[in-house]
Amino acid sequence: MKKILAVGASSSRNSINKQLATYAASLFQDATVEVLDLNDYEMPIYSIDKEKENGIPQLAIDFYNKITDTDLLVVSMAEHNGGYSSAFKNIFDWTSRYNNGVFQEKPMLLMATSPGARGGSSVLDIAKNRFPRNGANVVATFSLPSFNDNFSKDNGIINEDLKSQLLAIVNGIDR
Repeated sequence: MKKILAVGASSSRNSINKQLATYAASLFQDATVEVLDLNDYEMPIYSIDKEKENGIPQLAIDFYNKITDTDLLVVSMAEHNGGYSSAFKNIFDWTSRYNNGVFQEKPMLLMATSPGARGGSSVLDIAKNRFPRNGANVVATFSLPSFNDNFSKDNGIINEDLKSQLLAIVNGIDR
């Protein structure tokens, strides 16, 4: 049985990216899914001075180990001012100091969504280009535009074309 780690790269308790990552992970057959909450990995803002004084926080090592113990990463990036959320960026920074290959060559479905029509495409492009330098094996990407119009908590993606696109991606990965 495949182990999937679903990550919504936002610290919002009602994160739409966490909802999308959880939904997408649930579409895989014969898999167990663990949904990661970034709030469980809150650390001081990264600085070289803090690292020298206190070392790398155990939470960064714990985050890295969560990735070690999974077969597939389903990550949906929140877009804050066109880039990563500060909560995700801080975890990423600390974890990369523990091991620069943060994502450990694990296959990754990389996604983004937002309330707007671009669906987090700016942060998705940034992550798609950056993450491979930190050990990501990005096997597919998906953007869900206009989250509030295209997603339902009860039914997932309700736009049939977008749902079909994501299902094709999942089926391609799940082979």
